[in-house]
Amino acid sequence: MKAGVVGAGLMGAEIALVFALGGHEVLLHDRSDDALAAAMERLRGILDKGIARQFYAPEAAEAALARVQPVSALAAMAECALVTEAVYESIDAKGAVLRALDRVCQPACILASNTSTLPISTLAAPLRPERRARFLGTHYFSPVSRMTLVEVIPGFATDHAVVDEMIGVLGGIGKQPVRIKDVAGFAVNRMLHALLIEAVKLVEEGVATPADLDVACRLGLGHPIGPFAMMDIVTSDLCLQVQDILHDAYGERFRPPALLKQRVAAGLGGGKGRAGWIETNRDG
Repeated sequence: MKAGVVGAGLMGAEIALVFALGGHEVLLHDRSDDALAAAMERLRGILDKGIARQFYAPEAAEAALARVQPVSALAAMAECALVTEAVYESIDAKGAVLRALDRVCQPACILASNTSTLPISTLAAPLRPERRARFLGTHYFSPVSRMTLVEVIPGFATDHAVVDEMIGVLGGIGKQPVRIKDVAGFAVNRMLHALLIEAVKLVEEGVATPADLDVACRLGLGHPIGPFAMMDIVTSDLCLQVQDILHDAYGERFRPPALLKQRVAAGLGGGKGRAGWIETNRDG
């Protein structure tokens, strides 16, 4: 099967990689040649570090990068049997890409959106009615090359056979899919952000430091990473964006804490080259 991924950012590039590791030819699209070049370099670094070899056969890891073809023309997606949209978490941005894919992809092509919060039936609105049966959500987790879970979310119009086919495809590339109802935030992010919000409130109230709360979650709850270290990796900016969406959908229980908003506004959101919760805490 030839698969396509639209969006060569952190998530999109690694989604392309895991399909390639699973033996599929992959087209990775971005409008920017620089973004495509950076994505391929990042994937080469992942393979060079041997991360993929922990989860895939050595021969699969060696051959994977050759199966990923960067393309800057969206029309190339006409060759694909499955295309995953992995652009910015915005209804407008995703809707524009999905509308364009609806025009260029084959009628039998499955379209999937890698969204972490946006309802699939809402994202399906720009698609032609006949395409909606072959559209669904596939929420991967970062880093995609190491995290095996994928939430599979059918929309109102998604054909059940398409859901079953997608679950089979994901199992074939080493992922563990779980079927989730189409609601804002799905399942994992609702649980996660309830934890993150409470963790930030504990810091606001002076109950414990971010570093100590990370230790408490690792040793007391068995989490592989603490909430503040996680926010530093995925960025507090993204966490705030997700919590705003959840707050709109569910009300007061997901209101972003004031301290999180202040830190994002102050440029302390974490991520590459920026201070975050743990670094700032260590600096006093």
